Amino acid sequence: MKAARWYSPKDIRVEEVEEPNVKNDGVKVKVKWCGICGSDLHEYLAGPIFIPVGKPHPLTGDVAPVILGHEFSGEVVEIGKDVTNVKVGDRVVVEPMNVCGKCPACLEGKYNLCSSLGFHGLAGGGGGFSEYTTFTSRFVHKIPDSLSYEKAALIEPMSVALHSLRVGHFEVGQTAVVAGAGPIGLGTIECLKAAGAKQVVVVQRKSVRQEYALRAGADVLLDPNVVDVAAELRKLTGGAGADIAFETTGSEQCYNLLLDGLRFAGTMVVTSIWEGAIQYNPNSVVLTEKNIVGSICYCNDFPATIAMMADGRIKADGFITKRIALDDIVTEGFETLTGPEKKAQVKIIVTPDASLL
Repeated sequence: MKAARWYSPKDIRVEEVEEPNVKNDGVKVKVKWCGICGSDLHEYLAGPIFIPVGKPHPLTGDVAPVILGHEFSGEVVEIGKDVTNVKVGDRVVVEPMNVCGKCPACLEGKYNLCSSLGFHGLAGGGGGFSEYTTFTSRFVHKIPDSLSYEKAALIEPMSVALHSLRVGHFEVGQTAVVAGAGPIGLGTIECLKAAGAKQVVVVQRKSVRQEYALRAGADVLLDPNVVDVAAELRKLTGGAGADIAFETTGSEQCYNLLLDGLRFAGTMVVTSIWEGAIQYNPNSVVLTEKNIVGSICYCNDFPATIAMMADGRIKADGFITKRIALDDIVTEGFETLTGPEKKAQVKIIVTPDASLL
């Protein structure tokens, strides 16, 4: 079968690999669509970050080259003898988590914080940029017929956004600020609106992404090149500042702007993956008792995300800006998302099945 494999930064190859075999507790999925994630772009530009190089991943046993792709939907074509939650023919998405089940975090139910955490499509063991992939049935979720395979490929990134609200202890009626109107930022805006935010302010430089933010439900746009973001946030909130902030850009500037624009005892949730260290003044946290919390992927969030997307509470309209074939993933996918036209894109989805294009 065909698959896109990461060898090193700027070196992703579409090539023939062996079709995977299903294990007793596993499910084999024929991939319909798979989104290119920001994490994939980080690996393409500056990896390895999550990809095991030199030393095998403790759970998959694999090293690069590995098949990429973790935001995917597909059809079940085979199940192992111990699988009971899905059957052949089911329409599904995969929660792409390789976890040990034995470490303190796993035993506490916080499997997204597993000490050996790896992602299907990054840590080895297969991935969604392929014709078929297999995964443990525990993390395979059925989707309703009302949800298209295309939109279902957005469930994974939307679950990242929904989880960040939970981690930040978002409350109905709060004023929230989101830095960035990329896929995770837009997902966060939609989740905030669905969850009852009083006001959603988005920090985004002038580009078509400002339009995307408004379409997702942003109430106010602030361009950091034009206005004093922290001062504007205080104006919008009677002098206090935002109740909660979500950093989705991986930008030191935005990190500090959000922190400055938070109210006393407010919370900043950091969802972005960073390519290096940044600087900030801890006194901005100490003297105002602000909270900074990290948010990584999802933990028991897929069922809620599926339900909210299926019934329209989360619409995700306009998120998919380009559909491409697996053979074109480098030129039409990765190069587009890292080139001069990247701001025009939200989510590029990839299919190994040319008949879907």
